Amino acid sequence: MATEDGKEMEITESGLQAAREDIVNKVLEQQPDDEILYDLAELFKVFGDSTRIKILYSMFENELCVNDIARLLNLSQSSVSHQLRILKTSKLVKFRREGKSIYYSLDDEHVRSIISMGMEHVEE
Repeated sequence: MATEDGKEMEITESGLQAAREDIVNKVLEQQPDDEILYDLAELFKVFGDSTRIKILYSMFENELCVNDIARLLNLSQSSVSHQLRILKTSKLVKFRREGKSIYYSLDDEHVRSIISMGMEHVEE
């Protein structure tokens, strides 16, 4: 409330400004290092490609070889291998060798959770 001389208004505005400053300082203290945020942005860039999303989604419940993925997504083996290399580098898929065959699967539960949450979000 303002008084005739405006002093009460100044105190209220000043108090609000101090409270906002506290919030800004608290956020700054909790902010991760720029390098961490850069890595997070790079991770989301990997998820930003529909072919890679299709590959990840196809491995949601099954491990697959390059040939399986190529057939499922109607892509060349070369194209699938290229995308898998990016996904491996980003630690989103892992592989195991069985004889001459290499089988790929989601790296861990985090990847499955990211995909699940993304699907929930877009289906809302």
